[in-house]
Amino acid sequence: MDSSVKQRLYEFCKSFIENRLGRINSNIDSLQEALTSETKSSAGDKHETGRAMIQLEREKLGNQLAEAQLLQELFKKIPPHTKTSMVGLGSLVITDQHNYYMGISAGELKMDGVSYFAIAPNTPIGKLLLGKAVGDMVVFNSRKIVIRQIE
Repeated sequence: MDSSVKQRLYEFCKSFIENRLGRINSNIDSLQEALTSETKSSAGDKHETGRAMIQLEREKLGNQLAEAQLLQELFKKIPPHTKTSMVGLGSLVITDQHNYYMGISAGELKMDGVSYFAIAPNTPIGKLLLGKAVGDMVVFNSRKIVIRQIE
C-alpha cells in the first residue's frame, strides 16, 4: 500500500475539520450581522422575538463550534506517519470488506476507484477494529470482516 494514500486521507480529514470550522464561523458572522441590523429596527414585540431567535441560533452555532474545535484538538493527536502492527489512531486498515482510516468520522473518500472510510475510534466499527492485528476477524452487522493489512 502506498503511504501517499494514508497521507491523502490525513489531509482529507484535516480539510474536513477546517471546512466545518469555516462554515460555522461564517454562520456566526452572518448571525452577528443579523443581530446588529435587528438592533436598529424598532418594531416592538416582533423585534424582541427576532432577537431571541437569533440568540438561540447563535447558541446552537456556539455548541457546534465547540464540538468542531474539540474534534480539531483530537485530530492533532493523530500521528500522520506511523506504522504499527496493531490498529490504532492514524492507522489505515485494509479489510476484505472495506478500507478504513482511523482518525475522525469524515465520511468516504475515493482515490483511484478505491473507497476509504474515515472513521473515529469511538464509532461502532472503530471500537471493533481498535487494537486488532493483521489476520484478526471482527463481526460487524452480522458480517465477518478480516483485517488484511495495517499501514
